[in-house]
Amino acid sequence: MKVILASPRGFCAGVNMAIECLDLALKSFGAPVYVYHEIVHNKYVVETFKEKGAIFVDDLEEVPPESILLFSAHGVSPEIRQAAKARKLTAIDATCPLVTKVHLEAIKFAKLGYTICLIGHEGHDEVIGTMGEAPEAIVLVETEEDVAQLEVADPTKLAYLTQTTLSVDDATRIINCLKARFPEIKGPPKADICYATQNRQEAVRLLGTEAQLVLVLGSQNSSNSQRLKELAKESGIPGYLIDGKSDIQPEWFEGVDTVLVTAGASAPEVVVEECLDYLVERFQATVETRAIRQEEVHFPLPKELRKLVSIT
Repeated sequence: MKVILASPRGFCAGVNMAIECLDLALKSFGAPVYVYHEIVHNKYVVETFKEKGAIFVDDLEEVPPESILLFSAHGVSPEIRQAAKARKLTAIDATCPLVTKVHLEAIKFAKLGYTICLIGHEGHDEVIGTMGEAPEAIVLVETEEDVAQLEVADPTKLAYLTQTTLSVDDATRIINCLKARFPEIKGPPKADICYATQNRQEAVRLLGTEAQLVLVLGSQNSSNSQRLKELAKESGIPGYLIDGKSDIQPEWFEGVDTVLVTAGASAPEVVVEECLDYLVERFQATVETRAIRQEEVHFPLPKELRKLVSIT
């Protein structure tokens, strides 16, 4: 068996920054450090941090007053920031800067009196946070059918934004629908879907043509990882989203000569390596890394964390 190992894969700059924030907070302040929602959508990462003393909460009432609190990479609404302040929590904002960009665009369009179509998945942490910036101005759009049923007061004051982890193809289809129905609709100056999401999707699109099966390392609640699996299936190739080697079913590989292995933006390299070891041991696989482009993006730690750490 031949394994094509896609590159780029795995952690993006935003995930790296968020993980570095939580790691540094635990080392500097000691356990417990509270985190609002999962730091990133990955089971392995979350379980590893739980063992180190991180406590993940979905309600700030669970956080004792004056504790250290980290906001996850997906961002939060102003309401959550205010609630943290009211509880006298020391808040560290590990929101990905590319998510912050979408928040700022939402604020700008809302102040100008626009209705904003937010293209995204209902209930996703990132969508909840973005909609919280201007709830009276934002309408969630998930499908082309939603566009057909959309009613707006003034079609000349309409804008769209997108969740950063969507399928590029799906988002493009919905944006084209919006533009066809509302020709005057405005978009962000630069596309909202993040560079890492696009690069990992491009790798599956280009390299998947050489494979008979695609393994995507990532958790089920990871939006960008789900899109990679869906992209493989849309190309007519069986695709499986797995947390690690224990999820692999040997029968998947019957009659398979070539496997493409990739990882979502929140999946650590250690789970990729464990899967590769399994494939080499079980199927005597040879592994070939194929890079479609280089990534050199890095985000600095948040100012408030740098300031806190320099004090301690």
